[in-house]
Amino acid sequence: MAFPVQRLRRTRRTAALRGLVRETRLSPQDFIYPMFVTVGEDARNPVGSMPGVFQLSINRAVEEAKRVHDLGIPGVLLFGLPGEKDEAASGAYDPEGIVQLATRAIKDAVPELLVVTDVCLCEYTSHGHCGVVEKDTGQVLNDVSLELISRTAASHAEAGADIVAPSDMMDGRVAAIRSELDNEGFENTPIMAYAAKYASAFYGPFREAADSAPQFGDRRSYQMDPANAREALLEVELDVGEGADMVMVKPALPYLDVLRRVRETTDLPVAAYSVSGEYAMIKAAAQNGWLDEKTAVLEALTGIKRAGADIIVTYFAPDAARWLS
Repeated sequence: MAFPVQRLRRTRRTAALRGLVRETRLSPQDFIYPMFVTVGEDARNPVGSMPGVFQLSINRAVEEAKRVHDLGIPGVLLFGLPGEKDEAASGAYDPEGIVQLATRAIKDAVPELLVVTDVCLCEYTSHGHCGVVEKDTGQVLNDVSLELISRTAASHAEAGADIVAPSDMMDGRVAAIRSELDNEGFENTPIMAYAAKYASAFYGPFREAADSAPQFGDRRSYQMDPANAREALLEVELDVGEGADMVMVKPALPYLDVLRRVRETTDLPVAAYSVSGEYAMIKAAAQNGWLDEKTAVLEALTGIKRAGADIIVTYFAPDAARWLS
């Protein structure tokens, strides 16, 4: 049918009509909120490049977790800032490490809240890379790193993590983690794999928040080339075959085409990480009066969900949850 019989504006006329025919619906239940946990007491250190985001001591992280739960957000994603770093990333798999302690404290205080733990070595290594570095060549060693990464995941599960999320992008890490978890009696702990994680400029503010910038070189030898999309589908296929229970695309907004293709490729739950640079850009534009923050955030998050994300990891989770309530 053609105009004037068909008038698409009919169902756009009022908010009630638009809501009735809305195709994509955003909910606080879609969100996971990333949190940065640091050593010390009563710390709430602002992250300069991410207004509204803080490095929190464990007691403050527990307070924040309670607030998140009260807003109807189902889970948090924990990143740790240890007191000391070394070449072996020993703080990553220390049973008394910062993420392990924070996980226990949050699960004790808010047992219904899902605690997802980022499994990587970059915050704990003195060189800032996501795996073990060979001294002579400066290369990040894949297979040697798998042992430490899988030990880290098991230590998080032991501390009470509901989901472990490896973000290192070493080949074979999902299989190594699955084997370690199963051997240690955590066969019911799911793995959310950062399956398609790109070597992105949009991680810049995160490096400040997590104190995880590499001391030399970059991460392009293990994170994905931004030009590649078919490779992302292969990464997802491999992670699913190794035992991933959920897969993630990171970043989100610059890779919506990849997110859509991943959604069409797998029936597993698909997560998208709306990263620090995405957050910082909207915050900066809003603070300068260049756009309306609430409208822009909800539009961006809706776009991520429309592209295929079942789960959205976002620093805007508390604000978006309030706006949606």
